[in-house]
Amino acid sequence: MVAAVRDKESMRSVARCFHVSLSVVQRWVRWAGDQPLDAVDWSGRQRGCRRSANRTDTSLEEMVLEIRKHLREESALGEYGAAAIYREMTAQGLKEIPSPRTIGRILERRGVLDGRRRRRLQAPPPGWYLPDVAATVAELDSFDIIEDLVIRGGHHVSVLTGVSLHGGLCEAWPQPRITAKFTVDALISHWRRHGLPRYAKFDNDTVFQGAHQFSDTFGRVVRLCLALQVTPIFAPPARHGFQNEIESFNGRWQEKVWERFQFTKRSEVVAQSKRYVAACHVRHADRIAAAPPRRAFPKRWTLDLQAPLQGNVIYIRYTNERGEASLLGHTFLASSVWNQRLVRADVDLTLGQARFHALRRRDPHNHALLSTHEYSTPSRPFSG
Repeated sequence: MVAAVRDKESMRSVARCFHVSLSVVQRWVRWAGDQPLDAVDWSGRQRGCRRSANRTDTSLEEMVLEIRKHLREESALGEYGAAAIYREMTAQGLKEIPSPRTIGRILERRGVLDGRRRRRLQAPPPGWYLPDVAATVAELDSFDIIEDLVIRGGHHVSVLTGVSLHGGLCEAWPQPRITAKFTVDALISHWRRHGLPRYAKFDNDTVFQGAHQFSDTFGRVVRLCLALQVTPIFAPPARHGFQNEIESFNGRWQEKVWERFQFTKRSEVVAQSKRYVAACHVRHADRIAAAPPRRAFPKRWTLDLQAPLQGNVIYIRYTNERGEASLLGHTFLASSVWNQRLVRADVDLTLGQARFHALRRRDPHNHALLSTHEYSTPSRPFSG
């Protein structure tokens, strides 16, 4: 560009020829001045002092690096950061000591920072604690209860909620009070309409699990699942993570339904909730269609709460310091070397066994069998 201008070409024509702006041509012509082209520094650096006037002296920087090397190799504490170097220089009684922040900039400038970064492990797949769910060949429905909602005037509202893991198929049932009988009716209606999942997950509320004051208790919700060959799963008590999908839906329902409108009676909550759920089904239609297939609800089926218990019930639990896990009012030794760890207890009511599998988020595909215990399946009549 400069050579073309010096050959009497106009700067505008040169700019058009090289497809740059006029200011670029002017800048380089001004930069070259009257110097021969082979003598011009084309790096674009500004003339003048290339070292800051207040930059730390090179000899002092070298001293900082030597002290860091000494601390790293011989310090009893094993600390060799900026603060440790500053303490060491102070202890040596040096006259010129840079501040810790200056020492940190010296270390960064000289490229001796360790650059340690937090290691982020890959998240396990959804439903990783169940191999067929993690492989997206089986669907899992989660259910929960939103409590302590009050309409102005003292009208209490509780909401039974449900959402599927892979399909995002959601439902919400606002009621004055959620009972086990209502939950059974709601699940039957929901599953008749959309089909049966392979698993149904709950927290340890008595509505879902049954009474806690007695051992070997299987409530009517559990018996409903077993009668329909849906495996019930109970999340660990007072632990986060295993109910994320339903807790997320609970938050969205409260934000998009409960907090958006002023309700005066429960029927208004029910109507608005139905509108929201229907809109969710439309929005997630593709995701619902791509989810693992659901079994058809059996025809001419009725619930017999007195039927013998058969099938599996799964409990996700954490072991104590002795490797024991508590469930159904009993304490089982999962493994003496698997203490304070996560286990999946598969209670086989047909075979009368309780099998404990090791669970690790870092190795979500390895569910090693830790132990197997005999379990006496209760045969007493249901009186819930």
